[in-house]
Amino acid sequence: MASITLNVNGKSRTVETDPTTPLLYVLRDDLELNGPRFGCGLSQCGACTVIVNSAAVRSCSVAVSGMQGKSITTLEGLGSVEHPHYLQKAFIEEQAVQCGFCMNGIVMTAKLLLDKTPNPSEQEIRQGLSSVLCRCGTHARIIRAVQRAARERA
Repeated sequence: MASITLNVNGKSRTVETDPTTPLLYVLRDDLELNGPRFGCGLSQCGACTVIVNSAAVRSCSVAVSGMQGKSITTLEGLGSVEHPHYLQKAFIEEQAVQCGFCMNGIVMTAKLLLDKTPNPSEQEIRQGLSSVLCRCGTHARIIRAVQRAARERA
């Protein structure tokens, strides 16, 4: 066990854990942040996506020890129920969630897409979100939600 300090959602948090523990388990089990989800455990599905220093990271496959000194943002760090992030608000307004399991990965990936491409085309949105696996039937709503967020982000 080791004492590891992380910067999560703008706050310094210290945990006692095995340094090789995947970041996902520390976020969910120790810090009680349930946005990132366990999907495949192989860094393939995207359900566990978090933003680390402005890059998408699959938290199921990175050791917590490698995250010290980096800025980690989870879905909870974007906004709150009372004050949702513009992207979260757009997903709610477009009713873009069906089962919701993949939404963490989609929203976090969409956040980075909009940060880099403020007004993406439909094709850019589809390409940008293609790394997150989703089995729902709400793909059209997801695209509309990202388009809405792009329009309303100011």
